[in-house]
Amino acid sequence: MSTLPEPLRIALALAEVGVPPLPLRAGKVPFGNCRACAKNACGGRPNMKHAGPCTCPAPCHAWAAATTDTAVITSPAWAPAWREAVAVAYHPGGAGLTVVDLDTPAALTWARATLPPTRTVATTRGEHWIYQGAMPSANAVRPGIDIKSLIQYARWLGPGTGHMSLLPPAVRALVVKEETTPARNGVASSVSARTAWDRTVATGCRHTERYVRTGLTHGLAKVRSHIESGAGSQAFGVARFLARQHAQCPGPCGLDAIGEEIVAAAVSVGVPEPYARRSVTNGLETASEPAP
Repeated sequence: MSTLPEPLRIALALAEVGVPPLPLRAGKVPFGNCRACAKNACGGRPNMKHAGPCTCPAPCHAWAAATTDTAVITSPAWAPAWREAVAVAYHPGGAGLTVVDLDTPAALTWARATLPPTRTVATTRGEHWIYQGAMPSANAVRPGIDIKSLIQYARWLGPGTGHMSLLPPAVRALVVKEETTPARNGVASSVSARTAWDRTVATGCRHTERYVRTGLTHGLAKVRSHIESGAGSQAFGVARFLARQHAQCPGPCGLDAIGEEIVAAAVSVGVPEPYARRSVTNGLETASEPAP
């Protein structure tokens, strides 16, 4: 065992306690797919979101390759990856766990005031809070907060400290299923049709009314174009993009009114209003963070 690469030794220890690991290459990202699996030509693995027939023995498909089968982990097909691996990741959902990834001081402050204490692991930018119980994964559920569980991987940074608690409703509530099928007989919503951005609510904006209205019109069209799925995520992106255009304005710029129009657009294609409001609010709030 002592002659094994350090990442492989960690992986075997994780597998022994029921946590499915996978190797990470330089850049601390999963290894790319082999030629047979490139661009998902194989159809994907059976345990992926869209189940496929792939039986490739190599560590392809990122989180979906994670396993507790030590015969697979130590197989010849995985050996090249372990020789190049610089770190280890794991599939939280596969171990019945959820990781609340807190990346900013504000996110940590929110978690300490809102969530029950649990096992914590220090990261380069914040902390991982680990709970017992699996759930859907989602990014940017709040500014600086990602949820890593099913269909996601998290980097192994050690066992952490503290007693692991059961996954609380407050964490589950951060991820609301988005249903963007067109609603019949209209959409039940409290969004007022009279809520609209105009110059009277933007007395401190440095942009012309035409500039703001053109950008908003394009953004609303993008949201409304997602009639089958993705409108909630698109609303988040549009809100963040438009808010960043006003970062240098003395204000006020009427961002609340802009947000209301984006919410209304998302609701019009079937996004539940609470989900739409959360997406737009998060988009407006994260606009103050540095662009990636």
